[in-house]
Amino acid sequence: MKNKNKTSEKIRRSKIYLMLTNIVMTLMVILIISILVMSKTDETLKAKVSSIADTLNVQMKMNMESYLERMETTGTLIFATEEVYKYDATDPDNDEYDALQTEKIISDNLFDICIMENYVDFGIVYRNNHFVGKISNGTSKLFGDRLFEDLSKMINRQRTADGWHTGYNDDYKRIYYVKKVNENALFVSSFYSTELENVFDHPGGIGDMTVQLTENNYAIIYSSNEEINKPGTSIPDDIYSRIKDTDSMTKIDDEYLVSVSKCADNWHVICYIPTPIILTEKNEIIYFLVIVGSLAMIIATLLNVILLNRIITPVSSMVTNLDTKARTDLLTGVLNKRTFEEITDNALRLCNNEHFGAIILIDVDNFKHVNDTLGHAYGDKVLSGIGDILRDTFGKEDYLGRLGGDEFCVFMKVPEEQNEDFEGFIAQRCESLCQAFRNNYTGDDKSYKISASLGAACTYKNVKTFAELYKCADEALYKSKQKGKDTYTIFEPSDEKGAD
Repeated sequence: MKNKNKTSEKIRRSKIYLMLTNIVMTLMVILIISILVMSKTDETLKAKVSSIADTLNVQMKMNMESYLERMETTGTLIFATEEVYKYDATDPDNDEYDALQTEKIISDNLFDICIMENYVDFGIVYRNNHFVGKISNGTSKLFGDRLFEDLSKMINRQRTADGWHTGYNDDYKRIYYVKKVNENALFVSSFYSTELENVFDHPGGIGDMTVQLTENNYAIIYSSNEEINKPGTSIPDDIYSRIKDTDSMTKIDDEYLVSVSKCADNWHVICYIPTPIILTEKNEIIYFLVIVGSLAMIIATLLNVILLNRIITPVSSMVTNLDTKARTDLLTGVLNKRTFEEITDNALRLCNNEHFGAIILIDVDNFKHVNDTLGHAYGDKVLSGIGDILRDTFGKEDYLGRLGGDEFCVFMKVPEEQNEDFEGFIAQRCESLCQAFRNNYTGDDKSYKISASLGAACTYKNVKTFAELYKCADEALYKSKQKGKDTYTIFEPSDEKGAD
């Protein structure tokens, strides 16, 4: 009986030992697999997020340059009035009555132009500090009797006799654009730096990322997180150490993901986010795995499958979502320029003598008139509607892209049954697109008709890259414009100049 009890005890102890061993082994297997999987996920996630951050940074740089260019273009509209560049308020021989009348004409013209934007200042300043138009009290007090003199120093582009400047007397609230009118007159416009919030908006991007615009010396002009980084202060030292002496870079380490691009006037667009924030979800999953692993002794195999799905699914979903946003033009829903060119180049590599491809370059006629008349916000609605027109006209197998501004492009494969008459097939698609534009009206009273000029080019001989086809299509588009717009032209390979 005693031996039997000893045997039973040994068996019981063996069972306990085997159970504990199985528990330990199960936990070790779960931990090792989890660590290996998360390490690979960590590597993949960092690489993918870095690529997306780089794309977003480039997009925001383009948005910034487009915004400044729009402001400059608006400023040039003042020269449509002859009195602007002929009148000199410093001339002692000016007749008082005539001067008042002339200044009224200039002032009315200035106010008509600036009404479309949220300008702080929009006027002409003369050498004697007299001004016409909208010059705010804040600017007058800030410059005092050095108004003309110090504004003149802001002209840093000699070729175009203009320039951008901010941080005057450490005031970073206003961003100034100054353009020389004549020897005694300057055009000046300004806006609050907070207006850049819309320029650097990145819906669908990396939500907790800090976006900053800085001067060449890395003084902050705009920051999406002003509670920590106020305009006029320098960027954080740990960010500066990563980007100094670099005009374009995206880098990720254990502390930060940082991306920088140099834009107009030697300003920098800087985006950064602490790396742990990017990996927060991954770290939570690791903790979850450890907890579940300690409880998953008997059903370890089943739990491993479930946990791996729990690991991969959220990370893959996040990366896919970020990738989609980075590849798409947010306004129109079609591919952005960078992605469209890459996809088109890849598709063109598959084209040969039996499989043709073609691009259609689209330029909206008189789009600037829509912007000037209805406003840029309505112009964005028109561009968004153009995305719908393209999707309605072309099939899912075609690639739709926005190259910038009001310029769009479509790549389509020519079906094999259309090879003998591929030009007829392209012409039919071009005509359908032109007609779709003709049927489109905009404006509150539907009084504005939208049309488009098209240029098309098909693969032939050795012309089989996007850059080569774009050059041919652009030449065809130019001919459409010469014909009077609202039409299309198909590039002819016999034109040696275009094919060269």
